[in-house]
Amino acid sequence: MTSATIESTQLEQVVAAVRLAGARQAAAFTAMGAAPSDWEEIRAALTRNDQLAEDILRPRLQALRPQADWAGEFETGLLGDGEWWVADTADGNINAVHGLPEWTVAVSLVRDDTALLTVVHAPLSGDTYTALRGGGAFRNGLPIHASRKTDLAMAIAATAQAAPGHTERSDDEGRSIAAMYRKALVVRSGVPSTQHLARLSAGQLDVYWLHGQDRAATVAGALLVAEAGGVVTDISGRAWTPASGTFLAAAPGVHAAAVTALTNH
Repeated sequence: MTSATIESTQLEQVVAAVRLAGARQAAAFTAMGAAPSDWEEIRAALTRNDQLAEDILRPRLQALRPQADWAGEFETGLLGDGEWWVADTADGNINAVHGLPEWTVAVSLVRDDTALLTVVHAPLSGDTYTALRGGGAFRNGLPIHASRKTDLAMAIAATAQAAPGHTERSDDEGRSIAAMYRKALVVRSGVPSTQHLARLSAGQLDVYWLHGQDRAATVAGALLVAEAGGVVTDISGRAWTPASGTFLAAAPGVHAAAVTALTNH
């Protein structure tokens, strides 16, 4: 096995590590008492949950590919040359620490700013989404595909929410949500982004867009969606990279209409 090769056995090892991290978080979730009530408690709970996963993932992944660097969850922009593990140790962490079930553990292996492998695991549902570049997308080992919809009026769309204090991004999101309300069948807003994108890759959602950057989530989701036959660009329809300021993933039959809806409002 060469350092440049991604084997299916390596994917299996990543899946095992991600599932173990998710199981540790799920155990903490089940044992959780009252939800945090102020910012200090929220921040402490978020940190604990992230650390549970990182303590499992980081040593295992770095042992698997020692040449790969580790990219922080909240870093943005291009990674640069070489290999990188990009992990979102608890995407939707704010949900988990409030007793809500929607969160994921996501890991991608990136080489020269191109994702080669991704695993997204939802600990409570047990669903695991995987993709190898050029090898298709899978949920629990079975192939998945983007939806066949061709009418945006029949589409389920989703977006994320800016962190508090990101006023400009919040304003952009508000305008785009209003625009999509007028065009789509259903619009969802919230986290985790990786769960929205995993569901899009499985044909359960049809459009996902984002203002701003969320590298760990979009790198993972972009590979899943592309391998499932979906289309990934920025909101204006240009080629997307981790340095792009916006993100759009959609089923191929509604992508063009989504671009129009999100840019002409």
